Amino acid sequence: MNLKNTSRLALGAMLITAGIGHLTFARKEFQAQVPDLVPLKKDDTVVYSGIVEIALGATIIAVPKNYRSTLGKITGAFFTAVFPGNISQYQNRKDAFVLDTDSRRLARLFVQPLLVAWAIKSMEE
Repeated sequence: MNLKNTSRLALGAMLITAGIGHLTFARKEFQAQVPDLVPLKKDDTVVYSGIVEIALGATIIAVPKNYRSTLGKITGAFFTAVFPGNISQYQNRKDAFVLDTDSRRLARLFVQPLLVAWAIKSMEE
């Protein structure tokens, strides 16, 4: 198994784990990342995004090679779409996970572009 394939499988597993966390053990923590501008209840938003993460993760693991590039772009778009939640958490100083200081919440903002790159690069043909 090559590095790109290992990276793709790790991304899929990470998304499935995060999605399960949305639905179970980390549900309250993820609510801290939902911006107030989202017109749904915070818990509903967390549940829906968890379902999407599980679906994306499973698809990343199982997708045939000829669809990987497109799925990488879709996954990158998902990571971009949830970025306002990270900004909101920073701006509103909401503690969640280990993001319990302004500097940690700020550092988290710089991780999101890395996730986008990981999604796209690990699925390129």
